[in-house]
Amino acid sequence: MYKLVNVHDFSGGVPTAVDYFYSKWGSPDNYPFYLDAISHSSATADAIPQFYLMLNRNEIVGCYGLITNDGISRHDLYPWLCSLFIEPEHRGKRLSETIFQHAKQIVKSIGQSALYLVTDHDGLYEKFGWERMEDGYSVDGRRTRIYRTYV
Repeated sequence: MYKLVNVHDFSGGVPTAVDYFYSKWGSPDNYPFYLDAISHSSATADAIPQFYLMLNRNEIVGCYGLITNDGISRHDLYPWLCSLFIEPEHRGKRLSETIFQHAKQIVKSIGQSALYLVTDHDGLYEKFGWERMEDGYSVDGRRTRIYRTYV
């Protein structure tokens, strides 16, 4: 049975949650970034940033976060879904949809009407109702796609 838990409620502890996010999204020099960001995230669903683990019988099988900006030039857009990852052996079970619905509930509860993400993937998000808005620019100047979904 799959469930989503805030990293602060994870029985394995925040350091284990940080290690998981870092193992999927980190680079050799940015572990302190993940540790600091996740450790200082909200433990409740009424403020952003928030980070969640997807568990299957207490085993971590995925993750995602809700943040104020995903390193993209469009600072006028908020909030952002980030760090979505599902272990390959658990894909194909519509777990992304479960994550999207969870994120939408939180975003709606804090009074927002849309949720954004950046990605280089093509086709996944459209299957779940996300629409490509336009392109933005990452900190290193790369052009990247911006998607939006309404809550």
